[in-house]
Amino acid sequence: MFEILKRQEMADGTVVLDEISAPLIAKNAKPGQFVILKANETGERIPLTMADTDPEKGTVTIIYQIVGKSTALFKSLQVGDGFQDVIGPLGEPTHLKKLGTVVCVGGGTGVAVMHPITRGLKEIGNNVIAIIGARTKDLLILEDKMEAASHKLHVCTDDGTYGHHGFVTDVLKNVLEEADVQLVVGIGPVPMMKFVCKVTEKYKVKTLVSLNSIMVDGTGMCGCCRVSVGGKTRFACVDGPEFDGHEVDFDELTQRLQAYLAEEAASYDKFKSGSEGG
Repeated sequence: MFEILKRQEMADGTVVLDEISAPLIAKNAKPGQFVILKANETGERIPLTMADTDPEKGTVTIIYQIVGKSTALFKSLQVGDGFQDVIGPLGEPTHLKKLGTVVCVGGGTGVAVMHPITRGLKEIGNNVIAIIGARTKDLLILEDKMEAASHKLHVCTDDGTYGHHGFVTDVLKNVLEEADVQLVVGIGPVPMMKFVCKVTEKYKVKTLVSLNSIMVDGTGMCGCCRVSVGGKTRFACVDGPEFDGHEVDFDELTQRLQAYLAEEAASYDKFKSGSEGG
């Protein structure tokens, strides 16, 4: 069992932070990598990129949004409980390099994924500008950590309840006009990453994205996480999760992510009604 040592509920309980005891993973994990978690024997395997690690304490931190049965089951586990399985670290880590000025763009729970990458880019000497966004102020996460991890932080909300009223791409355009940016990293919902890449393509700035495709085994054997990058089939679990955003077929990725929406909704409804157990 991988014990939950700390639990924090954010965004009115719709986003949960869990600090989990996993010493071997914490010792070996690098920014950009992920773990696969399973709540119990009959639970679904869920991939989540680590928001933080502490090798000394032997802990990894995950942040997830309650969107279906499996994440609702995760939330039902409290401090002192544990996940049956936590497997990792998986995937290729972010290739951190000193480049000059870099921009880190995070949306929604993608900010959690972006945090260790932003911190790592700053620690090796880059000038890091961070842009984070959410639909509304109540859904914004990790503002204080992202401020500490960057040299300048811009905050956006779609509805204007906090920070810039508008999308992260609005601020990104302004930054690209004013600064000599060598790299943009964009992590968040697929539409956000798609439009971040459309913006940076005009400025010919290299852009990395982290893809959240459907995944089962996490070792490249099942093929569920396949994505098209540069006209070639790649597996997000072993070739990624980070890819050159200008080469990703986002329309295909969106289609694949919608493949099981009806079944997922039905399973969540049964779980909430109590007619389907964990």
